[in-house]
Order: sequence, then structure tokens, then C-alpha cells
Amino acid sequence: MLFVKSEFKKFISVILIAIYCVFTPITVQAAKKPITDEKTIDEYVNIEWWKEFDDAVLLDYIIKAIQCNHDLKISNLKVEEARENKNIKRAKELPSVGVGAVPALYKLPGLTNSDGLISLPIYANWELDLFGKNRDRTKAMDKLINISRQNERASYISVVSAVGSTYYNIVKLDKLIQIQEEIIKDRKQIFDLMKLSNEQGLVSTADTVSANKAYIRSNTDMIELKKSNERLLNMLAVLIGESPENKKDFKRISFDDLVINKSVPDFIRSEVIQSRPDYISSELMLEKTGLDVRAAKKDFLPSFNILGLISFNSTEFFSGMSWKNSVALLGGGALLPLFTGGSRIANLKLQKNKYNQAIENYKKTWLVSVQEVNDALCDLKLDNEKYQKTLDSYNLDKKDLGYTQLKYNEGIISNLDLLQKKESLLVTQKLLTSDKTDYFINQIGLYKAVAGANI
Repeated sequence: MLFVKSEFKKFISVILIAIYCVFTPITVQAAKKPITDEKTIDEYVNIEWWKEFDDAVLLDYIIKAIQCNHDLKISNLKVEEARENKNIKRAKELPSVGVGAVPALYKLPGLTNSDGLISLPIYANWELDLFGKNRDRTKAMDKLINISRQNERASYISVVSAVGSTYYNIVKLDKLIQIQEEIIKDRKQIFDLMKLSNEQGLVSTADTVSANKAYIRSNTDMIELKKSNERLLNMLAVLIGESPENKKDFKRISFDDLVINKSVPDFIRSEVIQSRPDYISSELMLEKTGLDVRAAKKDFLPSFNILGLISFNSTEFFSGMSWKNSVALLGGGALLPLFTGGSRIANLKLQKNKYNQAIENYKKTWLVSVQEVNDALCDLKLDNEKYQKTLDSYNLDKKDLGYTQLKYNEGIISNLDLLQKKESLLVTQKLLTSDKTDYFINQIGLYKAVAGANI
């Protein structure tokens, strides 16, 4: 068959258009609510709760983490991934349509010449979801989308809680380093006095060695404090999506300006647990596996399909696009697999097994949630009591130091006794610093346990 040049170009154009239509995906980008929106932020992390700390620096870090943290960006993408998986499942509820082009060269028996044929088939297939099997699987994907949203919310709560805890630990270490500098200074003076007294035969060499060891140990403790501070600054940098090289510019409140504004609740309502993302996720997973069991049962029912086909056949390009030169087919049928090697039975048992696992996980999640809330509330109450006791002890040590200072001024005791009393006060101040910081961190622990709910 001789090809006409213009017809050949048209043929190639049609083929290219068909390929483009088949292989170019048609996607509808879902509008995504920006996480920088205040309503969205409050929905995820209850920003008003953090404002009660009255710390603009901390609030700035939390907002920055919400906007820049890479784990949160990954959780956002996983929600989008779940949506696309649902679109894949939903596509099975819709008919599929295709088009093709089949050029052929043939020779019939008894003839010496060959001839050409071009066939342009258009086909459609649609499985009628009479029993709702495919619809159940699409609904199950809806549950997975909601689960991914709850996982996303849990990620936000976890990240902002980590930012708050890390921030307050840095503030604590700033204060501990400051106190440790005073301890080093005192222990150096104590060692110098002990060394001078030893030279004069007033104290033993063993006491002098002990004073030297205490001075060296205080320097070692300082190194550990600085190392911990550097590591926490690096962690904070990662949480807010910045390079650790910028940690020297990280601002924070002074420990002395920390004010305890939040009260300790007497009890927490059990309804709060129902708002936790892990509890909601376990509930959704139970519903999802129930739909999977229902769909597995419907696999034993017949499937109904409608098939349509029309093909235009001609020995000349673009001259056969008529009903006379076409082959058309429209039909339907029911298909019921009788033997599949036990795969349908195994799949049903598998889905029932997953459903039973979901039930147990649901029960476990409730118990673990109650435990975590009770633990967080217990830690907050007892550590608050501990802080108050340490504060009383610190105030008594301050009074004791005042009396010791008076005795020193009157020449009743030595400078060495005064320095040792100062060191005792500084050690108590370190305990007070840690206990006060624990109160703030325990508040954040309770916030995380109740998933940011107002209590």
C-alpha cells in the first residue's frame, strides 16, 4: 500500500495526540490550607495555651517550628499521599475508556500483492458496583486519610512540646552555668585558703587535697554543663528548621524572669482522652478494618461488567471513519470465580484478624492514654510540691548565710567558714533551678498527654 505524504503526517499527529492523552495524567490539586493560618495553628497546637507562659521568645520558636520543621513538612506530605491513594481506589468505581491505533500489513491467500489496514479501536469498561464492594474500599481509604491527619496533628503536638522542653532546659542550663561559675570561684578561694593554712600547719594535707579535688570536680561539672547546653542548642536548631551554626544567636528568657503562671489542676476529665490523636486514630482504624472485612466478604459475590467497543477499519487513512466501516460491540456479563486457590477465604480471615488487632489496639490505647494523663498530672503535682520544699530550704539557707555573714563581720568565724556556707547555698540554688524547670517541663508533659486540650 502506498502512503500519501499528507495522510502520513496526519496519521503521525493522531498517534502523538493519542499517546499524549493516554500518558499525561489529569490531576486536580486539592487546595491545601496553609499551616501559617492562625486558625489552623490553634486547631493543631492550641497556641493560646503557650501564650499563658508570657514568653514572646518561646512563642516565636514555636511558630517557627510550625512553619519550618522538616518532620512536620513530611507529615503534611503523608496526608497528601493518603489523599492520592484514595483517588486511586476511587478510580475503580468509574468506567475506564481507551483509544488505540493499529496499523497492519496483510496478504490474503491466492493473491500476490499485499494490502494495508488501519484500525482505530475505542473501548470502554465499567464494573457495576452493585454490592458496594469498591465503595467500601474507598470509604476505608477515607478513614486512612483521617488517620493520617491525626498523625499529622500528633506530630505538631510532639514537635512544639519538644521545642518547649528543649527551650526551658536551655534556660535552666544557662542558670546552672552561672551558678557553677560562682561555685568554681568559691572552691578556688577555699583551696587557696586551705593551701595557705596547710603551709602554716593549720590544716592537714589530706584536707588540702580534698579541697583541690573539689575545685577540679567543679571545673569538670562546668564542662558537662556546657556540653549539654551546646547539644540542646543544636537540638533546638533542628526543631525550628535552622542550621546549628546559628545557635549563638538564639535568644531566650533569663531564668530569673521565669514566672509560674499556670495552676496545677486537681483532676482531669476523662473526656479529654477522646480528643487525643492516638485515641481517634485507633477508633478510625477500627472502622477502617471493619470496612475491609465487609469488602472481603463481598469478594465472594459475582462482579458485573459492561463492555463497549467500536473500531473503525479502513485500507486508507481517514477515509473509513464511518459506521459502515466500523465494528461495534456492547455487552455485559457477570463473573463469579469458583476456585481461586483459597485466596478469597484467606483474605477474609486476614481482614478479620486485622479487625481483632484493631479492637485490642483500641482498648490498649485507651488504657495507655489514661496512664499517660495520670502520670503527667502526678509528676506535675509532686514536682510542684518538691519545688516548694526546695524553695523553703533555699530561703532558710539564705537566712543561715546572713547569720554566718554577721558572725564573719564580727570576727567569730573565718572566711573559710563563710565560703563553705556560700557554696552550700549555691548547691541548694542548683537544686531549686532544676526543680523550678521541672515544673515548666511537667506542664508541657501534661499538655502533650491531653493533646493540647484546655483543662
